[in-house]
Amino acid sequence: MHLAYPTVVAALLFSIGVYGVLARRNAILVLMSVELMLNAVNLNLVTFDVWLRDRLHGGQVLTLFTIVIAAAEIGIGLAIVLLVYRNRRMIDVDRLRDLAEDRTDERPVRPARPDAEDGAVRDEEAAR
Repeated sequence: MHLAYPTVVAALLFSIGVYGVLARRNAILVLMSVELMLNAVNLNLVTFDVWLRDRLHGGQVLTLFTIVIAAAEIGIGLAIVLLVYRNRRMIDVDRLRDLAEDRTDERPVRPARPDAEDGAVRDEEAAR
């Protein structure tokens, strides 16, 4: 088999996965798109392992490692999605603001008017 066929298929799979991650709002579809990208990488690993005729089959071993990591990732991801769905009744990624980090660089807003009155009272007390 020619090397171009599996690499083109892997490139198409990876492109579809990137589109799914960037365009979809449903968390389950985003997870499925990540799986597509990982499988594209696995296809490339096996293809180049066979093409290079590695005696240790490092590409296939790395593929098995990637499959195990992907299985763990999808298990944890689905658990998170199920918990979010139980609490929110939706899994739209853009509407999940509670998981965002707090911004610590914001300064607290102080009301200007009451401080000015207190300062005026303090100035009057100091003048006495």
